[in-house]
Amino acid sequence: MSLSIVPDLGQLQDAYAVTSKATQITPLLASAALARETGAARVFVKPESLQWAGSFKVRGAYWRLKQLTADEARRGVVAYSSGNFAQGLSAAGQALGIPVTIVMPVDAPAAKREATAGYGARVVLTEHGERAREEVAAEKAAAIADEEGLMLLHPFDDPLIVAGQAGAGLEALDQLAAGKAQADILLCPVGGGGLIGGVSLAFHYLSPATQIFAVEPQGFDGMGRSLTHGEIETMPIGPSTICDGLMARKPGAAPFAAVTAAGVRGLSVSDAAVRRAMKIAFEKMKLVLEPSGAASLAALLDGHLDVAGKTVLVVATGGNVSLADFARHVGDA
Repeated sequence: MSLSIVPDLGQLQDAYAVTSKATQITPLLASAALARETGAARVFVKPESLQWAGSFKVRGAYWRLKQLTADEARRGVVAYSSGNFAQGLSAAGQALGIPVTIVMPVDAPAAKREATAGYGARVVLTEHGERAREEVAAEKAAAIADEEGLMLLHPFDDPLIVAGQAGAGLEALDQLAAGKAQADILLCPVGGGGLIGGVSLAFHYLSPATQIFAVEPQGFDGMGRSLTHGEIETMPIGPSTICDGLMARKPGAAPFAAVTAAGVRGLSVSDAAVRRAMKIAFEKMKLVLEPSGAASLAALLDGHLDVAGKTVLVVATGGNVSLADFARHVGDA
């Protein structure tokens, strides 16, 4: 199956009709405590951390694998990822009987490496030195694809991935409608942009009044800067961030086209704000979020966005964090 770089509503719905049978319906949680703390009228949290394989990634991965030809599926796929796409693709591959090879940076969290292998994937680690880790991993994945005849999949820069990830947004829209609510503001974390590409299109088509914000770690706000300047920008290699899943140096072309069409704006958050968000999510909502998954909540809590009297939807994207790392981050908040 092929589609234009910006999927239309029918294509999003077609993807969700398939992926919804293979993924969990994650709840839409209302939080009076967060509403009181921020001055919002209502706050809803969509915890994709409770999704199969611990993040939203399985939605797009499953849909992408379903589009392989029989021969491609038999030979298998290779991709690169620091963790959550690795787990989502590996879990989807296991469910569909498709061999998966994942190239991961050697400094990807151990918990994510172990979980990826636990879903039956072959894991190949790369050393990146002073180079950007995603560039080194991408080169290795491409080399493996050439050498072994595997289908090379991109973790986010693929219209099919964007369409598959839109399921999280379509699901949230159904849940809001069931509660007779409509989001004024949507906050979504961004790495390469696959999730916000799909989710923003879902809201653009079905809830056009919703203001959508792409939330990124400070120093890794390639999507926000690209949106500001109207073209894709690559961030320089600089300091790291605890949000290991949001360290893409630039957005993908397919997600950027989607968020541009949907009128998305950018926000950035500090690691300190993310740690505080992880702590509050645990204390107020009993949610365990990894740093990347808590970025949108951090944007809500840091007070830089006026949410007074508004209904806010926060997408909490992942919970793949070890107990030791979670305790360390929350302890530092």
